[in-house]
Amino acid sequence: MKCVPLGVVVALSATLVSQSVSAQTAEKPKDRSTLQLVKERGTLSCGVSQGLPGFSAPDDKGNWTGFDVDLCRAIAAVVLNDPTKVKFAPLSAKDRFTALQSGEIDVLVRNSTWTLSRDTSLGLNYTGINYYDGQGFLVRKSLKVNSALELNSASICVQTGTTNEQNIADYFKGNNMKYELIAFGTADETVKAYESGRCDVFTSDVSQLYAERLKLAAPTDHVVLPEVISKEPLGPAVRHGDDQWFDIVKWTLFAMINAEEYAVTQKNVDEMAKSNKPELKRMFGTDGNLGEQLGLTKDWVTRIIKAVGNYGESFDRNVGAGSKLQIARGLNKLWNQGGIQYAPPIR
Repeated sequence: MKCVPLGVVVALSATLVSQSVSAQTAEKPKDRSTLQLVKERGTLSCGVSQGLPGFSAPDDKGNWTGFDVDLCRAIAAVVLNDPTKVKFAPLSAKDRFTALQSGEIDVLVRNSTWTLSRDTSLGLNYTGINYYDGQGFLVRKSLKVNSALELNSASICVQTGTTNEQNIADYFKGNNMKYELIAFGTADETVKAYESGRCDVFTSDVSQLYAERLKLAAPTDHVVLPEVISKEPLGPAVRHGDDQWFDIVKWTLFAMINAEEYAVTQKNVDEMAKSNKPELKRMFGTDGNLGEQLGLTKDWVTRIIKAVGNYGESFDRNVGAGSKLQIARGLNKLWNQGGIQYAPPIR
């Protein structure tokens, strides 16, 4: 049996202790809930697009606005009582899920499609659907194409890392058409390639086509074709393993949808909070402790609506009738107004 010098033993022990402390320090964030981490940090880290008009884009002063941005701000309002306490992390389609998995962001609100494979293999949970979308095609009017079925042998620009590539393959194969796919790493690269004439068609979710068209030198020279070739339910996502945070993000969205259903707006929220209607008393915390069950305060819904308004107000202001995009509500109308947007009840 060999003897180990005392000095080596001491040095080895110190190293092991140091490694143990480092490991404990590294593991500490995992031991704390996302809610605790956000409160300790004092800001919410929200993953968004790299600049998609109407959904998430910064102005020349760095102020972020958009439909997805509103949801980030609503979460900050409900957790930190301040919708401005958000750090926006602009992410490419390729990097968005890695950023969430690694803990770089607390929540991903970046026009991301909910699919089975993403739900089961990426270590994340979708918390709901804030926008029902579908993939479409943008072409130059000069091509005189009126239908996607006229795109045989077309060259198509697409952003890599999205569901769009598989959808294109399925659609063209199903209709016995040929195509050339030209993929790019970012949305901006894809749009610039399309505008420069490197391809005949730009494909993406219809909402994104309307948004990206605004960036073109002559937006009215381009048209979105009528065909929608896929289901693209877009929504926020969080990491697996933190049910409380999952519930908070989920019910922040549901509160905005329910508020629209009950006609609660930014202007009338204080008055509506005094209502004696049972559903509104539960919503505003004057009956029961539903906010506390989420780990929040009784006025959690009031905070959300004062910060960004109800679902319809946010939609209108950012992408709908009150915006430059002028996107029709369509499927995103409430379930009782001809659409399929629907939230579980607050009770």
